[in-house]
Amino acid sequence: MNLSDIRNEVIGLSRDVGAFIAKECYSFDRSRIEQKEGFNNLVSYVDKESERRLVTRLRELVPQAGFITEEGTVEQAREQEYNWIIDPLDGTTNFLHGLPVFAISIALMHHKKIVLGVVYEINRQECFHAVAGEPARCNDQVISASPARTLGESLLATGFPYYHFEKRDEYLAIIKEFLERTHGVRRIGSAAVDLAYVACGRFEGFFEYNLNAWDVAAGTFILQQAGGTVSDFSGGDNFLFGGELCSANGQIHAEMLSVIQKNWGN
Repeated sequence: MNLSDIRNEVIGLSRDVGAFIAKECYSFDRSRIEQKEGFNNLVSYVDKESERRLVTRLRELVPQAGFITEEGTVEQAREQEYNWIIDPLDGTTNFLHGLPVFAISIALMHHKKIVLGVVYEINRQECFHAVAGEPARCNDQVISASPARTLGESLLATGFPYYHFEKRDEYLAIIKEFLERTHGVRRIGSAAVDLAYVACGRFEGFFEYNLNAWDVAAGTFILQQAGGTVSDFSGGDNFLFGGELCSANGQIHAEMLSVIQKNWGN
């Protein structure tokens, strides 16, 4: 399997489906918004149609691969050697309100290891991508994580859950401490974009809980290929399916993790 060739096909596919999403954004009918499980966990026909288009083409690229997808338009993976992990529109709430930060996220997993990642931010037409053994890129430019060495030099990103608010006080305590010790904390509404921005040095770190694999599979891989560090809140490697993510450049991850662990509890 030639991952570089597949990556190029996925980039082209992302741009094609991204053009569809961008066009729909201008004329979107908000009466067609649906609500999934949990308050404010929203979905639209655009998410579902985008996923169908992605699945159709990706199935042609790697016929033996299974799928792990957000919108459930295809049977989910069951122990296949290869699996695509797809978020057809990461930042749905932004899209529904016309806020121009949303992306397509596509990762290819071989057994339990990500080997290809593409995050296409639709509004700026920036495609962040990487394959195993190669550097991360934005469009054609090689990217790398920020060289900042301390929290005091850093700008962080985070997100807020749409449900499961039991840990909100602990989470707000983490945010409060980061606000006091960094250049600031931003919430732009797309985990895939947050991770891509850490990978290219716009943010120094990103943390969030209550995430899904399709939110982070591509972005975490791209960040790692750009020299960054990723873990769950315990410092382990269960960030893909474990719901907790602490990610940073190669310098401040330990300092971020200490703040999170001090406030998060068990």
